[in-house]
Amino acid sequence: MCSKIMGYVCVGVAADTEVTESDLAEELPLCCCRMETPHCVGSLSTFDQTCMAMESADGTLSRCQRRVMKQEMMRPSNTVHLLILCEDHRAGMVKHQCCPGCGLFCRAGTFMECRPYGNISHRFHRDCASMLKDCRFCPHCGEDATRAKEVTVPKTNHSPSVPRSNPRLSLPAVPTVATLPSVPTTPTFILFSLKPKKVKYPTRQLYISAKQGELQKVIHLLVDGKDPNFLMDGQSKRTPLHAAAAEGHQEICHMLVQAGANLDMFDEEQKTPLMVACENNHLDTVMYLLRAGGTLYSRHDIMGFTCLHLAAKLGHYDIVHHLLSKASKYINCQDEGGWTPITWAIEYKHKELVYLLLARGADVNIRDKEENVCLHWAALTGCDDVAQSLLDAQCDLSAVNIHGDSPLHVAARENHLQCVMLFLSRGADVTQRNKEGETALDCCIYGSDVWKALNTNKKLTDARRGRDCRGERLLSRDISRGYEAIPVTCVNGVDSEPCPENFKYIPDNCVTSALDIDKDITHIQHCSCTDDCSSSACMCGQLSLRCWYDNEGRLPLDFCQREPPVLFECNHACSCWRTCRNRVVQNGQRVRLQLFRTQKMGWGVRTMQDIPQGTFICEYIGEIITDAEADKRENDSFLFTLDNKVGDVHCIDARLFGNIGRFINHLCEPNLLAVRVFTMHQDLRFPRIAFFSSRPIKAGDQIGFDYGDHYWRVKSKYFSCQCGSLKCRHSAAIRKKLTDDH
Repeated sequence: MCSKIMGYVCVGVAADTEVTESDLAEELPLCCCRMETPHCVGSLSTFDQTCMAMESADGTLSRCQRRVMKQEMMRPSNTVHLLILCEDHRAGMVKHQCCPGCGLFCRAGTFMECRPYGNISHRFHRDCASMLKDCRFCPHCGEDATRAKEVTVPKTNHSPSVPRSNPRLSLPAVPTVATLPSVPTTPTFILFSLKPKKVKYPTRQLYISAKQGELQKVIHLLVDGKDPNFLMDGQSKRTPLHAAAAEGHQEICHMLVQAGANLDMFDEEQKTPLMVACENNHLDTVMYLLRAGGTLYSRHDIMGFTCLHLAAKLGHYDIVHHLLSKASKYINCQDEGGWTPITWAIEYKHKELVYLLLARGADVNIRDKEENVCLHWAALTGCDDVAQSLLDAQCDLSAVNIHGDSPLHVAARENHLQCVMLFLSRGADVTQRNKEGETALDCCIYGSDVWKALNTNKKLTDARRGRDCRGERLLSRDISRGYEAIPVTCVNGVDSEPCPENFKYIPDNCVTSALDIDKDITHIQHCSCTDDCSSSACMCGQLSLRCWYDNEGRLPLDFCQREPPVLFECNHACSCWRTCRNRVVQNGQRVRLQLFRTQKMGWGVRTMQDIPQGTFICEYIGEIITDAEADKRENDSFLFTLDNKVGDVHCIDARLFGNIGRFINHLCEPNLLAVRVFTMHQDLRFPRIAFFSSRPIKAGDQIGFDYGDHYWRVKSKYFSCQCGSLKCRHSAAIRKKLTDDH
């Protein structure tokens, strides 16, 4: 897990000493060299009144003969006997000149010297280096021993000594604590060993070290048992992982994660470490946290931000690019204000980011809480080149916000001439009034260049270039009345038929009679996944034969369209996150659709964006009724049979209650596929009917599915198919041919 770790983890701090905040950033000694026992009580022998220090010089040992002035005992580590030292050797001990492995002083001859901070010298013998997992470390500070240098110091006469020719056989016995009855066997100083209960570093030191990038100290503290999920007071309740992620310390992030740091822990601002790394533009750290399992879709920021929102707002292009490569399905996620990542990129004029988001399929017509679309924000900032790109992406130039202002109103009010000229050239209505009764002319400065442009181009309202649907009247900005995340507009360019109002738009199936639908949560099979439910071990995936959705929430190209399998999505009884891969239909409609008046087929539905194959389009929503009840109803034009092959037959009737799915027409060459899906219950009698694209669909194309031969056997008596396909099977000509043949 690590490249280096401490040898002896001992800190000399008195038992009643408090570690202050100012001390936290300082490097405290990790050995016992600066510690001492209390004063010895009682008399000592003549031998014990001399210094116990042993000098080591290239295999030759000598013992100091100086008299001691102080009776306090010292030692370099808790593995070496306590020693009474003369003043000279006491000073050498404090300077880390005594080897913690053997207790011999290294003041002459050849030995290893570690200089972790330049002005501090740690001395030890090569064979006394600390070993851990075949790695060698300085026994004083825990630094990698390979960084220590071998030094040779000529012998000087530091103090009177007695030489020994055979140190291994002739060393005098060094008195131990047991031979000194006046010295307590348990010293009153605190030894910070590898046992966490003895560590006196405050836990907040882990946060400070993680923030400052002190990898070795972080490792020491983690080994000592510090909590990697400690919440730091005064720092927005952030964890050490937040601190390391904010500074881009990838290696420290790895150490913390390996020690059990929670990747999805929130601070006071409801940000995860991944969000903090995105916010501070640390790409490598973002990549690591994602690989480690960080949740990309964490909509828990106090403003409802996701990682994409944060990176887009701050203009971090590389971060956004990487996040989109991992999960572009979150590109249109809205925050608390209803703003998407592209909205923030537009407001802060991050043009390259806007172009990237547009290229990746950002929806430019999603409305915020004040009903603004992206073009409103481009008009506010005056970025005419961004506005041009938005118009090319089919952003609605005629959209108005809750104040009734169009993008032209906003651009005129802000005196952005280039935007005004662009909007006029694309057909903006200069006579349109907002809720205050003002036109764009009324909003601008009289006599300004903007006023002149508006005043001289009133007639340009009929020359709306670049719009796909010329002459169409906008009947409704959203027939779903806000129940859908993506507004469903309604237009008519064929006749005077008004927007349909003979039904109630509902976002979920409803019942009007007593139906015993088993929604008991204890009856639901569920998974215990801790990943994104992409593995074969996912119980919900096993119910569906496998997890069919890819990272973008789409069905694969090899998905069987002739006999589609039943899909079981993860549910509220599962252990996985709400954002796991196996949740698509339950997330609702995410494709921009439009209800439009067709030439021959009444009302129809078309897509306003390019749609890849396998994309979830919408559900068929309505009133769930029994088959017997369906037989009693006069109008059967909106019935969809739930062919579940289990128990009684039921239908969905969308005549009085329904969604946009009730307007989808029959196509003999369909581009939609109906799939049975279970989400919040698993009563096999009542599947949800979800439409997925069976092939790529171009923006502006009508969408439709095959109603089936049974439908046409009944309805062909009253009307024929008007799909216009060369492969039409139910047209009037085909019906006449079949009649003639019989």
